[in-house]
Amino acid sequence: MSETTKGFLAILSTCVIWGVCGIYYKWLSHVPPIEVLAHRTVWSFAFFGTIILAQGRIGVLRRLLTGRSVALVALAALTISLNWFVYIWSVTYGHVVEASLGYFIFPLVAVALGAVVFRERLGRAQALAVGLAAVAVGFLTWGLGVAPWIAMTLAVTMGLYGMVKKGLHFPSDITVTGEVALLTPFALAWLAALHWGWGVPAGSGAFGSDWTTTLLLMISGVLTGGPLVLFAYGAQRVKLGTLGILFYVNPTLQFLIAVFLFGEPLTVWHMIAFPVIWLALAIYSAAGFRR
Repeated sequence: MSETTKGFLAILSTCVIWGVCGIYYKWLSHVPPIEVLAHRTVWSFAFFGTIILAQGRIGVLRRLLTGRSVALVALAALTISLNWFVYIWSVTYGHVVEASLGYFIFPLVAVALGAVVFRERLGRAQALAVGLAAVAVGFLTWGLGVAPWIAMTLAVTMGLYGMVKKGLHFPSDITVTGEVALLTPFALAWLAALHWGWGVPAGSGAFGSDWTTTLLLMISGVLTGGPLVLFAYGAQRVKLGTLGILFYVNPTLQFLIAVFLFGEPLTVWHMIAFPVIWLALAIYSAAGFRR
């Protein structure tokens, strides 16, 4: 098997895992989203910390967290934790269709942010794609009578996260470990409060309440870290255009699971807005392949 094929399979596996992980969070829908987020943070730190420790790279992590880059790491941690929380909340309360919309429009939001913040020039096809996405979101807002805030929050936080990461000149696994390392003390404090009654009813934490819930919470670290390791492996072996196209497997699976497995309603406004978004992505992707 060639290195390119291995990379392709690694990226595809990553996107499939991301696409179906809504089922996992649905199994935890009886646990408050903020508690699920806290466990995801703690167990992710345990997962990445073990890898970094085994590789003997603790010194690199220490340089990241004690140097000038720590402010950027903190900002990245805030944006990605907000993204995680909103996604978990959307699964818990039945808004996965809108969440999938957010991940569909994320690449176009990233292009728009690059044009505004970094003054990157947009080609005609890119500008058309961004414009179509804006029209679709505006139409959906008008039709539903409320802005698709879940989709926009997920798309914008992912875009901002990518912008911040561009300023961190460290390996991606080190920066992700640094992010969860900064968040872990807050996550542990919240979990301690739930279990020992610091400002909330004692014993209200879900961890330890039953074996199924406890095991599901514990594997959140592997579910978070495993795909990122696969993604880093694959990204080194496939072309950027291939990686960009494969990313859409993730929101496509989210959308299909939301409609056909979770039974979420699909309004006429969604049925008009989604094809416009897909057309925008087709134009954007075609332009990328031509380059």
